[in-house]
This record gives sequence, C-alpha cells and structure tokens, in this order.
Amino acid sequence: MSPAETSFVIEPALPADARAVARIHVESWRAAYVDIVPGSYLAALSVDERETMWREAIAAGAPELMVARAAGRVIGWVSFGASRDEGAAAEVGEVWALYVDAAHWSSGLGRALLQAARERLSARGFGSASLWVLSANARAIRFYERAGFSCDEGSAQCFEIDGRAIEERRFSVTLRGG
Repeated sequence: MSPAETSFVIEPALPADARAVARIHVESWRAAYVDIVPGSYLAALSVDERETMWREAIAAGAPELMVARAAGRVIGWVSFGASRDEGAAAEVGEVWALYVDAAHWSSGLGRALLQAARERLSARGFGSASLWVLSANARAIRFYERAGFSCDEGSAQCFEIDGRAIEERRFSVTLRGG
C-alpha cells in the first residue's frame, strides 16, 4: 500500500505515543527545514528530549495533541489550544504544530489532521484559529493557504537559531460564523 493509499484514524494521543511523536517532530524538522534552519541546530535535535516534552504535554493535556495512526503506528500529529500570542482574544485558538512522517507527505494526512484540529477548536468555542509558519517554508504556506488560512499582514517576526535570523508569519482562519 502506497502512503497515499494508507488508511488512518485520528485520535487523542496517549502517553505511549510520545516517542513516535518526538521522532516525527525531529525527522520532520530535519526534512522540511534543511535549507531554512542551520544544519548544526537540526543535527543537535534530540528525539529523547522531545519525547520528554511530549510525554509531559500529553499528561497535562496542553496543548491538545491528536495523532494519526495507520496499522497501529503513529504517522502524523497535530497540537493545538488557545492562542499563545500576547494579547490574543480568548476566542482565538492556535494550531501549535502539525507534522507528518515524510513518507506520508502529500497524502491528505496533513489536511485531515488540520481539519481535526479545526473541528476540535471550534467545538471548544474558538471562533478563529491562527498558526505560525516560517516565511521561507513555501510548501507549508501553500498548504495552509489551500486550507483557507491567510497571512495576517504585519505579523512577521524574527528569532534567531544558531546565529541565523529566521522570520515567521502568522496565518489565520475563521472557524465559524462571526
């Protein structure tokens, strides 16, 4: 079965999923950000450290974390919750992160995970959702724009990773009328 034909289920993450979530997190960064983030930083990413972080997040329930499973194996995930932006209104949710095993890119899995997050955020009373995308990540920008997100003009901000300035921009979408 090719990745595009893989059937999957999306469900809340369990503590036992932390290692797989961490592996996908690290591997996705290394694949997607190879020309954006310094190689020294990507090489230093630790599955063990991310596993600890995700195990704690799953236990705390914040952010909410949904995983996609195929044949019992985690192949992608999305985390979301209230917006972390300073001064954000209480009705603004945020997709904190979305990563898919590279073997399943362009399979529809990312769209399904994003839709699951949007539905959960809406069910929790959020009227809109935002997310942050690295400005140089054209693939992700196309993905989010196709899903109805648009760039919030003037939202660009920079941070530094291993001496390299990295710019990110906020994108947002309305979840329900209003």
